Amino acid sequence: MFKKVAPYMGEYKKYTAFAAIMMCIGIVANIMPYFFLYQIISPLTRGESISFSYIMLRVLYVAICEVIYSFSYVQGLSFSHISAYNTLKNIRISLQGKLEKQPLGNIQELGTGRIKKVFTDDIDQIELLLAHAIPEGIANIVVPVIIIVLMFIMDFRLGLLSLVPLVVGIFAMGMMMSIGMKDMNNYYESAARMNNTIIEYVNGMEVVKVFNKDGDSYKRFGDVVRSYRDFTLAWYKVCWPWMAIYSSVLPCLVLLILPVGSLMVLGGAVTLDKLVLVCCMSFAVGPSVLKALNFAGKFPQLSYKITELENLMSHPPLKEGSEAFNGNTHDVVFEDIHFGYDDKEILHGVNLTLKQGTTTALVGESGSGKSTLAKLLVHYYDLSSGKITIGGQDITDMTLKALNDQVAFVSQEQFLFNTSLYENILIGRPEATREEVLDAARRAQCNEFLERFPDGIETQAGDGGKQLSGGERQRISLARAILKNAPIIVLDEATAFMDPENEEKMNAALDEIVKNKTVLVIAHRLSTIKNADKICVMKDGQCIAADSHEKLVDTCSEYKKLWNTSVSASTWRIKEAAC
Repeated sequence: MFKKVAPYMGEYKKYTAFAAIMMCIGIVANIMPYFFLYQIISPLTRGESISFSYIMLRVLYVAICEVIYSFSYVQGLSFSHISAYNTLKNIRISLQGKLEKQPLGNIQELGTGRIKKVFTDDIDQIELLLAHAIPEGIANIVVPVIIIVLMFIMDFRLGLLSLVPLVVGIFAMGMMMSIGMKDMNNYYESAARMNNTIIEYVNGMEVVKVFNKDGDSYKRFGDVVRSYRDFTLAWYKVCWPWMAIYSSVLPCLVLLILPVGSLMVLGGAVTLDKLVLVCCMSFAVGPSVLKALNFAGKFPQLSYKITELENLMSHPPLKEGSEAFNGNTHDVVFEDIHFGYDDKEILHGVNLTLKQGTTTALVGESGSGKSTLAKLLVHYYDLSSGKITIGGQDITDMTLKALNDQVAFVSQEQFLFNTSLYENILIGRPEATREEVLDAARRAQCNEFLERFPDGIETQAGDGGKQLSGGERQRISLARAILKNAPIIVLDEATAFMDPENEEKMNAALDEIVKNKTVLVIAHRLSTIKNADKICVMKDGQCIAADSHEKLVDTCSEYKKLWNTSVSASTWRIKEAAC
């Protein structure tokens, strides 16, 4: 367990050590009052008289011990929390570094619910283990062990009697932990499913309401929540009897000491003052041992959680080279591309060349591999085999920054951060001047809607850009691409939010982006890519034809079918009701 967490603790290991030392001092101070109690009781058992001052001095010692306990314990918690929260910071930073190197596709497959649970809920739960379980667990086991050794020195028979409840309690706890660990993985998977379902339910509420799917959606939501409840309760139900045994037996070390010890005193085998001392010591040991063993049950969780967090991000990072871009041109070549998800191949030996300064369109039915091929160019995933080159240079030989400088990606739905529209555009090229940002906004046809806002380009976008319509968000993303001014442009359904009123503005914005660029465009509305220099027809993960619109209509039946369907869709109208 310590081996798992130690790499993340770094220089803060010493704070955990200080915390354990301070808590050991505190526990000793908390146990000492029992010895002072013994000093008061012992003379009385021998028939000796004691003075009032003798008693009050012991009472004073007890008060001093409580002050020492309070100070040491608080100071220990302070040290442990400094260590814990800095360790959590290091874990989050480490996971963030791994997350950044993951293929974007894999991140999307994880789901926002699971990632949120990892970075907030799961890591926050580790705080309890780091700040309390480690230092308090160490302190609560070290001090009782010393006291039990002292019991054996006093009288080994009484010491043995004190161990019986410990053995029973530890056995019960071991059984509970064995049962718990067996189903722990299923428990966390169940929690992750519930998180993802809740987030999906909230995000999809608009669709649910519009299409009157409340019953179906709520049923799925309810089934997942109930499944989590039922699994958790069933898991706890098996653990509860063992929990009841150890929580009731462990604090009672006097369970056998008191009756058997009393018989030994009556038989003259043990003196009464020794029995009193051992009883006082057992009262001091019981709660500490129970607390220590309760924390011991947390240690496997700490190891499990850190292993789970690491496994979640264990997907091999994207292949990334160390070279800057050194291609001679901005020709893009896909050579024998094979790629798949979950061992199912999606693209089967695709070959395609995008000449510098030309526009190439990908068309095909849904699921044909268009978007996947486009995302491979911006390195969403690593290829199964084959290679993609820019100007003759393999994209995996470049750093991700070098690749990103060469390629701009504009998708159907661009995310806007909850900051000003100016700062959202500036993401395209953070070192750009204000004049360059304003010019990019103008060229992306953003001025029309920016003028409606009192704060203009300084208007806050809101969560996910909710202050803007879909078409307005799209134009902000186009402004980003214009500002970036990358030589290669990938447009994945960039005209998805185009409406008749804004079609002219969107086309003008797109013209600004693609001017003198190497362009790869995906569009379902074939009329928008009719004039592309080359159109690649995708079917079942293969490029079955690549030529101009006119030639494909004559020579490719698949393209002709797609074109006729597109034309029919563009002329579709709702018929007027008969009078």
